[in-house]
Amino acid sequence: MPEDKRRIPERVDVIGVPMDLGADRRGVDMGPSAIRYARLRENLEALGIARYIDHGNIPVPVAESHVAESAKNAKYLPIILAVCAELGRLVEDVVRQGGFPLVLGGDHSIAIGTLAGVRRARGRESGLIWVDAHGDINTPLTSPSGNVHGMPVSIALEERSIVPERTVLIGLRDVDSGERTRIRELGVRAFSMSDVDRIGMERVMEEALAIAAADGSLHVSFDMDGIDPTEAPGVGTPVRGGLSYREAHLAMEMVADTGKLGSMEVTEINPIFDQRNKTAELAVELILSALGKTIL
Repeated sequence: MPEDKRRIPERVDVIGVPMDLGADRRGVDMGPSAIRYARLRENLEALGIARYIDHGNIPVPVAESHVAESAKNAKYLPIILAVCAELGRLVEDVVRQGGFPLVLGGDHSIAIGTLAGVRRARGRESGLIWVDAHGDINTPLTSPSGNVHGMPVSIALEERSIVPERTVLIGLRDVDSGERTRIRELGVRAFSMSDVDRIGMERVMEEALAIAAADGSLHVSFDMDGIDPTEAPGVGTPVRGGLSYREAHLAMEMVADTGKLGSMEVTEINPIFDQRNKTAELAVELILSALGKTIL
């Protein structure tokens, strides 16, 4: 086991992005409220966070007030990019001020903004751990749906917010054919649920962190549909056969052990499909594990 270098950040800056324009199914715009309602602040302060700053929610236009502008088979892309630009500016300011950006989604398209802001603030790309049932590495040319929440990894790579050699996808089990080709061509390391089954979560994370956290800071982008729907039913696009409760916690505990986590986002919580806020409560637990909470 690697040496435990866990450190709890002194300041956490929470940013809500109630985005649901990147997906067909409505409801993930309520995700930031659900996570806050799950006692996010109280739990972080109990963990020892000295300064908790909540920046509220970035304004996001509602779908009903706009035509689904399709930029080369990418629905609402101009609006999504505008929201992500605002998010990126705020994330950049937070990092420059010494804060830890904790971004609450919303659909996973918000990662475009988070990653861009972190890249500008740090002057280089962060390593990326992307936990998700889906690859999210489609382009408008490969996407069967045109939904932008299936494209943020591709867009971040194109904008040079991240680099393929420090990007790792974990928990994949619903991947489009065009994504399979892109993952191979780009050289992005991807661990499917079959890999987790065969070699175990500990080895998956050891290999993932050797890639993503080897040089510089680390960003974790956690789509709650990466977890099995029995544990996280309230998500935008559930897929059976995901990470277990303990596998997800182990992953975040190992991230904390590196001492290199510099930013994080949690996305795709849909309270409409949840059971008594179960998924949001799990999201808070995973955030705590990533930020340094231990069992003993």
